[in-house]
Amino acid sequence: MTGKPPDFLPAPASVEELEELLSRPPDSVVTAMAALDGDLAFLGVAGKMGPTMARMARRAIELAGVNKQVFGVSRFRDPAVRERLESWGIRTIACDLLDEEAVARLPDAAQVVSMSGFKFGASDHPDLAWAGNCHVPALVCRRYRDSRIITFSTGNVYGMVPASSPGSVETDAPRPDGEYAMTALGRERMCEYFSRRNNTPVLLLRLNYATELRYGVLVDLAQQIHAGRPVDVTMGHVNVIWLADANAMTLRAFPQASSPARILNLAGPEIVSVREVCRQLGEWLDRPVTLTGAESGDALLNCGRLGHQLLGPPQVSTRQMLRWTADWVARGGPTLGKPTHFQTRTGVF
Repeated sequence: MTGKPPDFLPAPASVEELEELLSRPPDSVVTAMAALDGDLAFLGVAGKMGPTMARMARRAIELAGVNKQVFGVSRFRDPAVRERLESWGIRTIACDLLDEEAVARLPDAAQVVSMSGFKFGASDHPDLAWAGNCHVPALVCRRYRDSRIITFSTGNVYGMVPASSPGSVETDAPRPDGEYAMTALGRERMCEYFSRRNNTPVLLLRLNYATELRYGVLVDLAQQIHAGRPVDVTMGHVNVIWLADANAMTLRAFPQASSPARILNLAGPEIVSVREVCRQLGEWLDRPVTLTGAESGDALLNCGRLGHQLLGPPQVSTRQMLRWTADWVARGGPTLGKPTHFQTRTGVF
């Protein structure tokens, strides 16, 4: 990651440009949307991935010239997110997914992407973590028993693996550490149970870690370096995938749903050294880098190879993500103010 290659694309100049880029559908997604029968519903749409994924689906449907509804379901604590989704042609529905009667009233959809979940605060409020991560999937699977369901999970269910390895693969036995990871595995088990019982096609996507310019591992590191704060490299290696690539891979994934439920990792093509990322960010931010700790021999890592074979490989390189992130942070671009805490090694979130 030394030097600036000549083919770097310029970073988006505004949030509007960023969201346009994150939701721009590649031709493969247009083709995928044209091939699907019925409407799409995105549950938990107001989170970090949902808005641009739903917009990508909407844009692809329009480019394909087909007639499908895109529903966006959330509690919508921030009215601005709902307004933005509506302006993009997404039909929004306010719903608490823990409310069984409200879930029962949700509109039919042949394809469902479930992104709801509870992570930060799971150790302080374990009851909410278990309810949000295990009870909600049961309600969703019962409501959409006749649909194809993609449910987001996390690589945290695997536990730590050697940093010298290619990362956890889909056939590895889960070893969840901490309340959050245990409930994430519980979410998967609920989906697996209802997939078998009702013959519902389900795909479980274990994600590590989606990033864009307002949120993600690279933003966390760039902000620390730009502010002159030391970076702990004990969690010395990490996966990153550009959010638009994760969006596109997800929207191409519906044919992979099956009963029994299928598991796929969603991760970038390489394991990234945190030390090397910091060195490169420091160069492009023109800031000295202070590192603390020493790299552990293990980390939370996913191998995304099978997902790339089935869903297509990511198109945005780690180098491009780093360049964009450095530019964005250097000029004071807005962020979501939600650190990933990817360095956490105790399982406590």
